[in-house]
Amino acid sequence: MNDAKVEGGCLCGAVRYRVCGPLLSSSICHCPTCRRASGAPAVAWFVVRLDHFELLRGDLTTFASSAPVIRQFCGRCGSQIVYRNDDAPALIELTTATLDDPEVFPPTREIWLSHRIAWEAVDPQREQDPEESHA
Repeated sequence: MNDAKVEGGCLCGAVRYRVCGPLLSSSICHCPTCRRASGAPAVAWFVVRLDHFELLRGDLTTFASSAPVIRQFCGRCGSQIVYRNDDAPALIELTTATLDDPEVFPPTREIWLSHRIAWEAVDPQREQDPEESHA
């Protein structure tokens, strides 16, 4: 999808966002920090340019999970929404499942498979990266 216009938000509705622009990548991350931040065995993320992201409503609470990473979430319900890395300041990663229609950006690869929980299924149709791989 070249130019997308999609919206999403948190569980309680306090935070809403819009993305207008092309998708750069979409992946499922199996790293330990994503697992702990979400309480799930893996997290689906999509990446866009930061200037294509707009916060429509609410405020995001920031947590520096590990240098140089910050994660942002709804301070009211705790929904994880944003991942930012100082090494890629022009990009923003958003949790795919917070989209109103998560089917619009299906993951094409799985990253940090070297940290995958053994019982977590992997889709062999996706590109498989044992470690991190940036778009």
